[in-house]
Amino acid sequence: MNAGPRTWIATLRRSHDNLVRIAGPMTPEEVRAQSYCRDWTNAQVLSHLGSGAEIALMGLPGALGEGPPVSRDAFPAVWDTWNAKSPDDQAADALASDERHVQRLEELSDEELAAARLDFLGMQLDATGIIRLRLGEHVLHTWDLAVMQNPDATVQADAVELLIDNVPQFLAPRLGKPLPETFRVRITTTEPARDYLLTSAESVRVVNWPGDEAEADGEVPHVEMPAEALLRLSYGRLDAAHTPASVSGDPDVLDKLRAIFPGF
Repeated sequence: MNAGPRTWIATLRRSHDNLVRIAGPMTPEEVRAQSYCRDWTNAQVLSHLGSGAEIALMGLPGALGEGPPVSRDAFPAVWDTWNAKSPDDQAADALASDERHVQRLEELSDEELAAARLDFLGMQLDATGIIRLRLGEHVLHTWDLAVMQNPDATVQADAVELLIDNVPQFLAPRLGKPLPETFRVRITTTEPARDYLLTSAESVRVVNWPGDEAEADGEVPHVEMPAEALLRLSYGRLDAAHTPASVSGDPDVLDKLRAIFPGF
């Protein structure tokens, strides 16, 4: 979806509001309870989001050309500070830190948004790219909290619309783990509609379905799912217990896809 940075900022604002709605009323026991992230409690997920917001704010002057780029060497001190907080402070401070970040983005002028640039893993990101990075982790980690309260929770729909094209462009080649054997599968999605070919060989690649060209190399299994489910799959969040009934495909094929995207 081709959307300007203000659309991305507005979507991030809605994700922040969802986070406040989910985490704000948590009791001390709920703050300390297990999140969907296998290695993190709810407090630790919130700490990750809070420290991420702080780091994003640190890097904003450099992205706007108002200061030097922030070195990644500065990040561990931020993480150490957040890790040292009590779970209750991690939860409360995360919401405040996240609010400051979103509010600062909302305050940027059109000129500042047009000028924003960030070098990230060898990529030159514009304002949309910068916000895309934050939105992806924000909505998925918000889901990590929401699903522990409601097993049928889904990722924010307007964010899925924006983020689904991250799967072939960014997520699959970076988060995908190739299987021992070559594997191909056609994946079609709804809401929004996409038609992809995933190939697991030396690396994991997702491209637009090439049609007869792919079939000429042999029969390709076919899986259909909501785009929301594919986005969660890419982050390792489509285990059998949280796979919508609308997902169709051979169970063995789905298990292979889950193995390709083990998550974190």
